[in-house]
Amino acid sequence: MGDAPLFLIMSYPVTPVELAAASGALLVLFVLVLIARGGRRDIDAQMAALAHSHAEMAGRMQTLAEILGGRQMDFARVVSEKLDRSAHRVNERLEVSARATLGNLSALNERLAVIDAAQARMSHLTEEIAGFRDVLANKQLRGAFGQGRMEAIIRDALPPNSYAFQYTLSTGVRPDCALKLPGDDKVLAVDAKFPLEAFNALKEARDPAGRRIAMARARGDMLKHVKDVSERYLLPGETQDVVILFVPSESLFAELHEHFDDVIQRAHRARVLIVSPSLLLMAVQVLQSLVRDAQVRDQAHVIQAETRRLVEDVVRLRTRVEKLDGHFRQAQEDISAILTSTEKIARSGERIDRMEFSRGGGLEAAQ
Repeated sequence: MGDAPLFLIMSYPVTPVELAAASGALLVLFVLVLIARGGRRDIDAQMAALAHSHAEMAGRMQTLAEILGGRQMDFARVVSEKLDRSAHRVNERLEVSARATLGNLSALNERLAVIDAAQARMSHLTEEIAGFRDVLANKQLRGAFGQGRMEAIIRDALPPNSYAFQYTLSTGVRPDCALKLPGDDKVLAVDAKFPLEAFNALKEARDPAGRRIAMARARGDMLKHVKDVSERYLLPGETQDVVILFVPSESLFAELHEHFDDVIQRAHRARVLIVSPSLLLMAVQVLQSLVRDAQVRDQAHVIQAETRRLVEDVVRLRTRVEKLDGHFRQAQEDISAILTSTEKIARSGERIDRMEFSRGGGLEAAQ
């Protein structure tokens, strides 16, 4: 505690020991000055006073040192408490931050798992799209794809006796599907082959010149295909007056109507109806309604017989209800007669109740 500096002099720390030493040196210097002046008479008294002052100063210095030591201890305790509280708050904040970080990491892991699953699905979808592209790139596989879509639509909507796949006509040609209309021996031919190569080239064209070449090729392929379908599948007396040309994609159908209106008009004149999957479904639904109506007509006699039996049952029910109504009316009449007799009996009882026996043993009416 004696080494603690009391104050600074020109940035130099002054300790209690140094201060006491300095005071002693000043006392000796003061004594020497008095001796030099010749004041021997008062030396003893002054020395005593100086000793007393030195003792008081030493006591004060000791007290000051004790006070400063206590203050230093209090300061150290306050600093320690504040450090402890700060460390506690820092630990709490670190714990909260650690929990929050752990929760964020858990949520991040879950999202990463979802992203991994989505990436796996995307990879699988990419593989399927690549396979679908390979299918569309191969003419035979592309025909099988269009055939499969067309068969799925027709098979889901019509009964088996209303269509035939790979039907053979009298000329030996085989349309992809032949729809049988009710009450008509003529079949409706459906072709599912579509010239897709030129349209793929049209989509892959990067400059106006390449696009014009691809459009010219697509127009030529479509006109040729429409002509072939019209010549092969329009047979008088054997097929209907129109042929259905199935386009296996809604986007291709929209592109045809947007950029190849002349092809659509040529197909109409050639009695070739170009349909998308949705339009084919609508046509099949109309055919389904016709088949249902034909089945109803075929079963009309059965329906009439059942209706006749139903009318007979209604007539018998009416007769039985009339009989039951007669029984109810008879019962109502019997109940009315019973009520009339009951009322008469009640009135007789009231008259008897109003009569009194006389003293002579006879009855007389109560006054």
